Amino acid sequence: MSTSTAPVVATYTVTGMTCGHCVGSVRAEIGAIEGVTGVEVDLPTGAVTVTSAAPLAGADVAAAVTEAGYELAPERSLPQASGCCGSGGCH
Repeated sequence: MSTSTAPVVATYTVTGMTCGHCVGSVRAEIGAIEGVTGVEVDLPTGAVTVTSAAPLAGADVAAAVTEAGYELAPERSLPQASGCCGSGGCH
């Protein structure tokens, strides 16, 4: 019996993309990272969803995006303890 592991899906935000060529460049560079099995890019939002066989190093993704000529937006941290927006009125 073979055991297969579920794919890993991660979403990043890439800034500076303005056209289909941009999307293709980002898709190609990230797709070249070892273990990547799929890359979906949403141009209007800059969202890039990467599917891979194992978790990817953020530095590898950032380097691929930079190689394509764009920037990986920093991850936003969520407020702690006081609710999603910090007001405490969300729950």
